[in-house]
Amino acid sequence: MKKNLLLIAAFLIIGSAYAQEFPKMDASPMDAAYYPNRAAFRAFAKTEEEKKAGEPKIRVLYSRPQAKDREVFGNLVKYGEIWRVGANESTEILFYQDVTVGGTKLKAGRYTIYAVPQKENWEVHFSTDKDNWGQYAFKPEESTVAKITVPTQKTPEMVEAMAIVFEGTDTGANMVIGWENTMVSVPINF
Repeated sequence: MKKNLLLIAAFLIIGSAYAQEFPKMDASPMDAAYYPNRAAFRAFAKTEEEKKAGEPKIRVLYSRPQAKDREVFGNLVKYGEIWRVGANESTEILFYQDVTVGGTKLKAGRYTIYAVPQKENWEVHFSTDKDNWGQYAFKPEESTVAKITVPTQKTPEMVEAMAIVFEGTDTGANMVIGWENTMVSVPINF
């Protein structure tokens, strides 16, 4: 009997040591945007030509904060201050091929995106500062490899959860970032 109690106690202790507590869902879920937009679905292409046309050129991983009836730009996101372009971890962009942003050539690879929003325009930074939470460790003078200033525009409708989409152009793609009633379009050339 004593031996059985010891075995049960040992299993309980071992079992609790391996118990996993999963975190609750984050209020700002992570999302991905591709260019071309359906690149993640290229395996469903019916022809090799469609599959090749669907090969990704750009991927962005970002968290989508919600407006929740708050004034976003100028209040929640302060004008003139560095912002991580999203929530949680710094927004990450992967270029599958060399690109040009704001006249600066960038090699294929992984970068992070930060912005300094103003009412009339945003200064968007592409950085080698990777794997960070937020913008707190970002040092633009040390890690910015390209930057571009783009004008703000009004969104056609309210954007509750910040979003990033791509639109094709003759020379590449525009990365469109929208939240609340503001959006910017960042040209990326191939």
